[in-house]
Amino acid sequence: MVKAIFFDIDGTLVSFRTHTVPQSTCDALRKLREQGIRIFIATGRPKRLMMEAVGHLEFDGYITLNGAYCFTSDQRDIYKSGIPEDDLERLIAYSHSHPEVPFVFVHDNTWFLTHVNEAVRDVARLIEIEIPPIHPADYARGKEIMQVMGYFPEENDHDIFTHTLLHCTPMRWYPLFADIIATDNSKSHGIDRVLEYYGIDLKDTMAFGDGGNDIPMLSHVNIGVAMGNAAEKVRAAADYVTTSVDEDGIAHALRHFGLL
Repeated sequence: MVKAIFFDIDGTLVSFRTHTVPQSTCDALRKLREQGIRIFIATGRPKRLMMEAVGHLEFDGYITLNGAYCFTSDQRDIYKSGIPEDDLERLIAYSHSHPEVPFVFVHDNTWFLTHVNEAVRDVARLIEIEIPPIHPADYARGKEIMQVMGYFPEENDHDIFTHTLLHCTPMRWYPLFADIIATDNSKSHGIDRVLEYYGIDLKDTMAFGDGGNDIPMLSHVNIGVAMGNAAEKVRAAADYVTTSVDEDGIAHALRHFGLL
């Protein structure tokens, strides 16, 4: 029996083409809640951007920042874990020596960016968000940094995570940048904390996703569903591949599993 379903946002709930949630998905979410099935967000977005995208919909709780910050629909914290301070100091030094590499620092319900380049503009256009305010990396000192976003290619991961961010892990859902979180965090870890809070067993769970940062989640829940627009490695981690977000993929999969 499915008692809890977790949904990624970008490319899963929200279309990259229309920047909206399809009506079929809105209807499906409402029907799930009417059946008593709890529904949750599981996103790499910070709280502020998450609410901008899906704040008009009702959920039972939220896993944000790839599992680093989880809370209930009435804003009660379930779990919170930031970037270690020593990693943060090394990243500040790295930013000084590599000023051409933009980094976004997320703290509390706000964020800032060290530098704007074309990759930053491309991602902002992709998910239709405003570019954060500009501050030097030093501005991160004294703040609880929950997540960093680094605009560097995947081939730089080994160097950065071997010498600078020693206790962090990159989560990529788009090639131009990586979401960076403390190593112990992930969407799957966030799911475990949420399930513990609500007293739900992992065997009664389902999740939908389309990006690389969804792989831990899709392989962790009982039924992992990859969207039709997902990359092959994401599809391989799933139990079922539905149609794309623009082809009513969520409603299609829920009908397939007899939940609609």
